[in-house]
Amino acid sequence: MPRLFAGLVDDAAVFPPGNAALPDAVTAHRGHRAAWYAALVGPLLLPASAVQAGALHGLADPGLVIGLIGDTGLDQLPAALSALTPDGVTARQVEAPVAKRGEDPQPGVAELVALAGRLDGTAVYAEVPLTFGLMGALDALAGARAGGLPVAAKFRTGGLAAELFPTPVELAAVICGCRDRDLPFKLTAGLHHAIRHRDPETGFTHHGFVNVLAATLAAVDGVEVDGVAELLAATDPVRVVESARAGREAERPLWVGYGSCSIPEPLTDLIRLGLVNGGFNS
Repeated sequence: MPRLFAGLVDDAAVFPPGNAALPDAVTAHRGHRAAWYAALVGPLLLPASAVQAGALHGLADPGLVIGLIGDTGLDQLPAALSALTPDGVTARQVEAPVAKRGEDPQPGVAELVALAGRLDGTAVYAEVPLTFGLMGALDALAGARAGGLPVAAKFRTGGLAAELFPTPVELAAVICGCRDRDLPFKLTAGLHHAIRHRDPETGFTHHGFVNVLAATLAAVDGVEVDGVAELLAATDPVRVVESARAGREAERPLWVGYGSCSIPEPLTDLIRLGLVNGGFNS
């Protein structure tokens, strides 16, 4: 697995649209972690509500590494983390929304930053809506990170409504904003395939994860919003694939990765595009 794709895809099998049962998700995740493509796969993402309710009891082994998704409110995250201890499970990261669209994200950012200060090095990702108060929230996260806390940003790139899909220009502005602040970011939802495409069933146009990768590489190299947006908007794979191919053996900058309810889908796309060699030498 080329270094550029290491840990790119977190296993979000239990979340929509996959909605896998937790026992099936844990079993499948063990298989991913033992497969030739294991380096592509990040932690198993689980909702705090399920963890707190004891859904992992009897399923987990001490080697299981998860990402905890805060679906029960920021104040319930410590209880969910404590619930992992009897199972010997490690939470590599905590991810939680800090505000609804149109709300001021600053109070939620402050609460999540305070939590990060109590977690002894666990990475914390604040999901910030791409609306009111966005840049101020990024400033606050960047300031906390500069102060030594392992906090970063997270953004939604899809969902069940059209407004949850940012335009190429909106996403480019966010990527460049994170670059300017030296702030890593994660993405969630909508990144089902490598190249930007329109879903014939919903009519929504989805961002491609290789588009995002090429756009991030360009932003780190100093390309500004317009040029980054062009890469995000590209539907011809040639330009974005060549950019990714050129950087295959370098560590991925800035973009931590994203969650996918399917590991085979992005893996298959990477193989079809010639970016990963299908289990043989890369």
